[in-house]
Amino acid sequence: MPSKVFRTGVTAAALAAAVVSAVVSVPTIASAAPPAAPTRADDFNGDGYADVAFAAPSATVNGKAKAGYVAVMYGSATGLKAASKQVFDQDTAGIPDTAEVGDTFGGSVSTADLDRDGYADLVVGAIGEDNGTLSNAGSLSVIWGGAKGLSGGATLATGEEEYDAVGSLTKAGDFDGDGAADVVTIAGSHHVRVLSGPFGRDGSARATAEIRDMNDLRFLDTAAADVNGDGTTDLVAVVNDGEEFDARRILYWRGTSQGLAPASTVNGANGRSIQGGEHLATGDVNKDGFADIVAGRAVDGYDSDLDTPLHKGGMVTYVPGSATGPQGARTKVFNQDSPGVPGTAEAGVDAFGFSVSVNDMNGDGYGDIAIGVPSEALGTLKAAGTVAILRGAAGGPTGTKAQGFNQDTPLIGGAAEAGDRFGGAVKLVDTNGDGRSELVVGAPGENAGAGSVWVLPGTKAGITATGSFTFGAGTLGTVAPGAALGASFNR
Repeated sequence: MPSKVFRTGVTAAALAAAVVSAVVSVPTIASAAPPAAPTRADDFNGDGYADVAFAAPSATVNGKAKAGYVAVMYGSATGLKAASKQVFDQDTAGIPDTAEVGDTFGGSVSTADLDRDGYADLVVGAIGEDNGTLSNAGSLSVIWGGAKGLSGGATLATGEEEYDAVGSLTKAGDFDGDGAADVVTIAGSHHVRVLSGPFGRDGSARATAEIRDMNDLRFLDTAAADVNGDGTTDLVAVVNDGEEFDARRILYWRGTSQGLAPASTVNGANGRSIQGGEHLATGDVNKDGFADIVAGRAVDGYDSDLDTPLHKGGMVTYVPGSATGPQGARTKVFNQDSPGVPGTAEAGVDAFGFSVSVNDMNGDGYGDIAIGVPSEALGTLKAAGTVAILRGAAGGPTGTKAQGFNQDTPLIGGAAEAGDRFGGAVKLVDTNGDGRSELVVGAPGENAGAGSVWVLPGTKAGITATGSFTFGAGTLGTVAPGAALGASFNR
């Protein structure tokens, strides 16, 4: 890949200082009383098991190309049940708006109990939605959880400018510590829009705010987690500020009783901002009670890589959390040439870190890291794709006992083919309540772009292909061509 030079006039200090320029609050309607017990953020039917949403924003719906849909499977004592599937698009009864060409419903998917009724709700972005004459203004909607599962919905927000693409990079959490879930979405790739809960059943938020004037900054991914352990959700983002030498950086907004504090840049031991990436996950990898940050940088070959020895083929950066926030000085970086990590780093082709997820796969209390490598070649099969699993430990992630899976792994359904992009999305989630997370893998390129999803069980020894299963459009009853099912999951 040729070197690239970008124009910028923003330094790291100026970037952090300029993040907040305008906050506008609009009172709206409060909602129901809080539930008697805490709600799992991903339990839509309240049965105590985690459920999983699978997005296909490129799917054709009722003849409308790229209208998009989101499918859900419910957890149980035996894990995800294919028979429990539900599929939602904008032509589904009770879902706001109508399916149109290019809406990309499912462009982002998150979960939280927005109305505090004891059931998690599904938050869905449609980043290509038009708002009147405003092209690609975007929209954000909710599908309500309940004892019988998801049904009905409301609009949470719409874009106010052309190409606002509201509904992108959506995350939920309690950013002001009041016990009600809030929603953060990105508008125009540059602005943070915060919708404060609780929400009314009409989708109205208690208040809205926007963090603007982000200069050349462009959001690549976001994550929500309690990095400093104070009980309030913090916001983390990987961004590109246009400066080639520092093209990828990590920003951190601390959650407070007044909402998100001004952003700070996560710096390394040398005092300079650490290289971030394009993809984010959070979880307690070292079991110290603080959420840690994991950034995947799948793209290599830039001038900024001259100071990043492990950039080759993509890399994953681990930043531990602490009572004072992210500890950039204790960063650890991995690529496929790191000891124990499956595969071999190849410049410009692997995309190691294209997707990342953190959860405990073996029940030892440490968060393990699933890493998608969707451009990995298997022999002569280009971009067949693989997934690597790094184990969590007291010192952070380690390549010791690392695992690797692809479609040619024995007992995994299907067969590796060029362009499958197995690992295009990954999610570690405990859907059967045994304390060990299953690995959910998307291959959006499977079957000439139709896409498919795999589920691999978690055991005391780690992830296993034994008992794994796969499904696609045939199981869901959706249109297959071009859907790219498995491009993302709820986060």
